[in-house]
Amino acid sequence: MTIVPMMWVVWGLFVVLTAAIYLYRSTLTRDEEDQIFLDDSFNHEKANQAAILAKVGKVQPVLHVALALVGATSLFVIGYYVLDVINQFK
Repeated sequence: MTIVPMMWVVWGLFVVLTAAIYLYRSTLTRDEEDQIFLDDSFNHEKANQAAILAKVGKVQPVLHVALALVGATSLFVIGYYVLDVINQFK
């Protein structure tokens, strides 16, 4: 098996992983309010918003790593094909 199919499979897996993390984060933030004004009688809403922010805070580093992996594999794929074109014109 050559490197090309494996390279595309790895790239595709990282893209799917990143998309899944984005979808998960969007489901978390679906109930998040942009701006809320709370009275002391709405402490349960404040706790819910804090819980949402805590979950999103845990997902953010994973998302950054996934984006970095997609970027690195994309550069590898582009570099492979650039080197292939250069080698064909030698």
